[in-house]
Amino acid sequence: MPQPSTPRLAILGAGPIGLEAGLYARQLKLPFTIYEQGRIGEHVWRWGHVKLFSPFGMNATPLGRQLIQTVKHDHAFPADDACISGREHVERYLAPLAELMRDRIKTEARVLSIGRAGFFKQDSPSDGSRARQPFLILVRERQQERFEEADIVLDCTGTYSHHRWLGPGGIPALGETLAESHIAYGLVDILGDARRDYINKSVLVIGSGYSAATTVNNLAKLGAEHNATWATWISRAAGTAPIKRIPNDPLRERDRLASTANMLATRDDDNVEYRGNTFVEAIETANNWQTFRVTLRTGKERKALEVDKIIANVGYTPDRALYRELQIHECYASFGPMKLAAALEGSKSQDCLKQVCHGAESLRNPEPNFYILGAKSYGRNSQFLMRLGFEQVRDVFTLITGDAKMDLYKK
Repeated sequence: MPQPSTPRLAILGAGPIGLEAGLYARQLKLPFTIYEQGRIGEHVWRWGHVKLFSPFGMNATPLGRQLIQTVKHDHAFPADDACISGREHVERYLAPLAELMRDRIKTEARVLSIGRAGFFKQDSPSDGSRARQPFLILVRERQQERFEEADIVLDCTGTYSHHRWLGPGGIPALGETLAESHIAYGLVDILGDARRDYINKSVLVIGSGYSAATTVNNLAKLGAEHNATWATWISRAAGTAPIKRIPNDPLRERDRLASTANMLATRDDDNVEYRGNTFVEAIETANNWQTFRVTLRTGKERKALEVDKIIANVGYTPDRALYRELQIHECYASFGPMKLAAALEGSKSQDCLKQVCHGAESLRNPEPNFYILGAKSYGRNSQFLMRLGFEQVRDVFTLITGDAKMDLYKK
């Protein structure tokens, strides 16, 4: 699509993928601004007490390492096979990357909406005139709002700040929207900062993914020290094993977590009770949200439960509000864990990784020069890994520059 010879880039999000995109723009000498509504690596920092499943070698790039060591010759990276915590990843990799681009990053700057200057969503969908007009970006920074322009937008905002709901069919349970501010939808630091809040409490945990597995494992550890700590774990998954394990999973920490959580779900000697094929039908307050009355439904059976805390690890979903006035076709990646495992087994082969990433063309949208990268491009698919996002960044800059053989690591 037509664009200026030196296009202006707006990169939304200063997480792993947004920062990698910034590095590419910096190396190619393209004008760019990274907008981050919180801190550097905000989402990674929020769940940062948890270790990553993937080792550091998969979560850093040759370009990032090279540029950091150009400025900090003695910078010590974690070992390639080390599974470090999210916060350590921010401190030892993302923060040094951001320092290289500090004059191009605006933190505490929230992008509220993006449009096309002079066009509504329905205008000129295919005649090329939209591509000749810049994007109009509404930004709020320090309680002040302003418009900014860009020729290319890379949406790397992720999904962590937009949780899914607990009720039937994915909609809110009865009373859930009223209770929302009293429910923990993210990864709670149960053994750290939030420890006192969960000692000797009854906790309802909802979910059948690795976040729920992490939560239940930590509650079990807390229960081993404080016997009155009790977790009721429910999920919509059928059967007695809530976490689907990947045969020969190349990420050993992930498989260890799944194995331990499944064991807790099936044993009777821990402070964990598991119920599968169950969802939350209703939530009511008791004692001004000091406790909850929850109605659970398993098939036709209903059960009332009183708990002190609710942790809803039910996954995340993309925020579409940003681009509701743009012509976006959401074609999310849909590979399954088996295909991902096969790709990781052959992780030294770029061809194998390309099959998972689907190639550069899959990143195009009907809206010219607007790209969704990173976890957000995978929608509700939780199998996203950073290295897949790094490959997307490489692909999108191939589209932007037209250089199919681009290799910034040698420049």
